[in-house]
Amino acid sequence: MPEPERIAAAPAEVPSRTPEEAALVAVQAALADRQGVLGVARAMSHFGEHSLGWMAVAATGALASPRRRREWVTAGVGAFLAHAAAVVIKRVVRRTRPAHPAIAVNVGTPSRLSFPSAHATSTTAAAILLGRVTGAPLPALLVPPMALSRMVLGVHYPSDVAAGVLVGALVAKGTEAVSVRLDRRNRGDR
Repeated sequence: MPEPERIAAAPAEVPSRTPEEAALVAVQAALADRQGVLGVARAMSHFGEHSLGWMAVAATGALASPRRRREWVTAGVGAFLAHAAAVVIKRVVRRTRPAHPAIAVNVGTPSRLSFPSAHATSTTAAAILLGRVTGAPLPALLVPPMALSRMVLGVHYPSDVAAGVLVGALVAKGTEAVSVRLDRRNRGDR
C-alpha cells in the first residue's frame, strides 16, 4: 500500500515589525532578561499607576515640611494633572498598545490605549516639581528609568514615552506658573 502523500505545513508568517516594534524588541532583548530588571520595572509600574505614588510622596513632604507646603502640594497636583492630561490625550488619539507577537507584555494595564504614556507623563511632572522642592536632579534620576520601564514591560512604544515626557514637562511648567501666581495673589503681591 502506498504511503499517503504528506503535505508540509506552511510556516506561520510572522508579521513584519514597524521601527517602533523593532525598538521594543531590542530593548526587551537587552534588558528584560537581566537579573531583577522585570521586577524593578513592575514595581515602578505599580508605584506610578494613576500617579498615586507621586501624590503620596508629595503629601508626605507637605506634612513633613509645613514651610514648603505650597511647593509639595504643587508637585502632587502637577503629577495628578499630568496623569489626567495623558488620559484625555489617550482618549482622543486612541492608539492601541503594542501587540506584535515578538513583544512580551510583562504587566497588566488599565486600558488598551497607549499614547502618551501616563507613567512617563506623571513621572516627568513629579520629577521636575519635586526636584524644585528638594534641589535634587530628580528629572535626570527618575524620568529615564520610568520611560525605559514602560518599554521593558512591553506596554508602550518609544514615541508614547517621548510624548509623555514632553506633556509632563509642559504640565509641570504650567502648574508651577499657576502656583506661583496664586501664592503672589495670596500674599498681596501683584
